[in-house]
Amino acid sequence: MKRRYVLTFPPEIVDEPITYNLIKNYDLKINILKAEINPGKEGNLLLEFESEKANLDKGINYLEEKNIACLPIEAKIRFDQQACIHCGGCTAVCFPRALTMHKLSWELIFEPEKCVACGLCVKACPLGLFQLDF
Repeated sequence: MKRRYVLTFPPEIVDEPITYNLIKNYDLKINILKAEINPGKEGNLLLEFESEKANLDKGINYLEEKNIACLPIEAKIRFDQQACIHCGGCTAVCFPRALTMHKLSWELIFEPEKCVACGLCVKACPLGLFQLDF
């Protein structure tokens, strides 16, 4: 199973080898999609985990024990679908294809689990319907 999570590190833990421990101790495959880590400050990582559910659950428990907030990517990006006019402007900049147009209805389809939190949709939407908390 693959899942994307945003990890928020407290300042006192940014120097610890968290991703190494997740790989070694919990057998998680990790893909770092986005990172903002500064020593002495809070850090954020967007990670894609791939593993069996039991290992993923253990890894997330480890993160929580370390006081690292671990939220699914869906909790960090908001889209006001009700106000969308389905212009498709955001699809042109969405390289991971989290935003696409339905081929028959021409309505916007948003799949947040594919999002990489690049923020390009926030800038591209003429109505400002996207918010990214990263």
